[in-house]
Amino acid sequence: MAVDSALSSPLGPPACEKDAKALQFIEETTRNADAVQERVLSEILSRNANTEYLKRFNLNGANDRESFKSKLPMITYEDLQPEIQRIANGDRSPILSAHPISEFLTSSGTSAGERKLMPTIQEELDRRQLLYSLLMPVMNLYVPGLDKGKGLYFLFVKSETKTPGGLLARPVLTSYYKSEHFKTRPYDPYNVYTSPNEAILCPDSFQSMYTQMLCGLIQRKQVLRLGAVFASGLLRAIRFLQLNWAQLAHDLQTGSLNPKVTDPGLKQHMDQVLKPDPELAELISQECSKENWEGILTRIWPNTKYLDVIVTGAMAQYIPTLDYYSGGLPLACTMYASSECYFGLNLNPMCKPSEVSYTIMPNMAYFEFLPHEPNSSGLTRDSPPKLVDLVDVEVGKEYELVISTYAGLYRYRVGDILRVTGFHNSAPQFHFVRRKNVLLSIDSDKTDEAELQKAVENASSQLLTEFNTSVVEYTSYADTKTIPGHYVIYWELLVKESANSPDEEVLSQCCLAMEESLNSVYRQGRVADHSIGPLEIRVVQNGTFEELMDYAISRGASINQYKVPRCVNFTPIMELLDSRVVSTHFSPALPHWTPERRR
Repeated sequence: MAVDSALSSPLGPPACEKDAKALQFIEETTRNADAVQERVLSEILSRNANTEYLKRFNLNGANDRESFKSKLPMITYEDLQPEIQRIANGDRSPILSAHPISEFLTSSGTSAGERKLMPTIQEELDRRQLLYSLLMPVMNLYVPGLDKGKGLYFLFVKSETKTPGGLLARPVLTSYYKSEHFKTRPYDPYNVYTSPNEAILCPDSFQSMYTQMLCGLIQRKQVLRLGAVFASGLLRAIRFLQLNWAQLAHDLQTGSLNPKVTDPGLKQHMDQVLKPDPELAELISQECSKENWEGILTRIWPNTKYLDVIVTGAMAQYIPTLDYYSGGLPLACTMYASSECYFGLNLNPMCKPSEVSYTIMPNMAYFEFLPHEPNSSGLTRDSPPKLVDLVDVEVGKEYELVISTYAGLYRYRVGDILRVTGFHNSAPQFHFVRRKNVLLSIDSDKTDEAELQKAVENASSQLLTEFNTSVVEYTSYADTKTIPGHYVIYWELLVKESANSPDEEVLSQCCLAMEESLNSVYRQGRVADHSIGPLEIRVVQNGTFEELMDYAISRGASINQYKVPRCVNFTPIMELLDSRVVSTHFSPALPHWTPERRR
């Protein structure tokens, strides 16, 4: 029931008094974005004035923008590595932050090939909690009645490691789920999960997934939304159901828990909720034993109103598969965050995935923006960067995000490229374009993640649609063992009608269609310079990319943050992929290229 109060928001009628306050906070903070940013920078610089890092640049206690911009360089993770290593090794002096570093947050294991250690402080949990607290008040504006049911969210923790100096190192979501903020969160009728804390916090990923799925099935009629962190995580849950439905149905039939679930706290909880339900067991068996899984999510969870998953950036390629399994349910992308910092939220969460824009919340950190000019020569410590403040970005332009945080990152390049789509009050809204520098290169060609994804989508839509086949997963590598070198693309296909699957000729044409989609430098290398060989597609067995994820997790990647690497060069991963190849196909002709199109 909407609240008619003095706190009514320009965003829309709030669902309850608590929502009204959250929406008012969004309005006030975005309306005064520049003043909030000035205060945030002043606080960061004042409290950390005596840190070794800020003293190095002779700020002398100054906390104004002009001093900050003229004296502090823009940096990357590599620039900070010596300081981070000292903290990791046990140096407790105020190196980056005046507040003690409470733990390290590990960035996604598949970003740029290594797990980065991001220092954080205890109070950052409050800032993350604040952003989380704004999500449902916004969602309630668009989807009424969410207090009448529950959310089935597949959430996981990763067992943490310790640095030589004894600090925990773990993914940001593991840190949050293990915090008292999450574990003792107050009851909120708009944000009730089917998954018990015992299941979310179980470090064994099979036991965690199994019991979360079982609880979701038991409460199937109460489920109003389905979610995971990334789209790939929700697809992994669907795959898990495909592989384990018979055992789940057995548990529901008999009221006895799968003996593979051994975690004591989890068993105790499941004993309370698992009762014999032959009718539900029969329904699960009937639906899951069908060959056609189209719309399976709404067949099992009929009251689901939307899927809550990240489908921006590289996750966009999962949209057709999610649409297939969900019967075209809306996809909601609610927030934009990373290990370094939580940035902002989507004020129109039910928009199309291609139209998602995130509003940066000015209270989270101090934000600057480096105009993104792909052909610029780059910036060094000797040429101070000309960065743009949050409120001064221009609609339509692309920028690289640069942040300064309370935890001690100063003018740090996150590596995300964002395009300004508009403003909410004086706070800009951004479309996430891509991660910077995910490249394939044989010669002078440079292919980034967005280009590669576009090429895969074009080939798939032009040639595979008529065979009712889609690319569910892909990765690539630049094979320089051949002369000349060439691009190799691994495809895992979803063939919906085995009698009508694409043949060798169609898949060879897919290679050519991909090449036609790539940039002119690549096509010049193929046609004129002969510096690049024909593109190759290697089709792999179904389930190969799931094996790839299992391998990454066994090496310490986070199940929550895992993203399929779009480019691989690590020998064991390539050996795994090559051992699963069922067919190989090469481009049969040269792509189109003319000198006039050269830039």
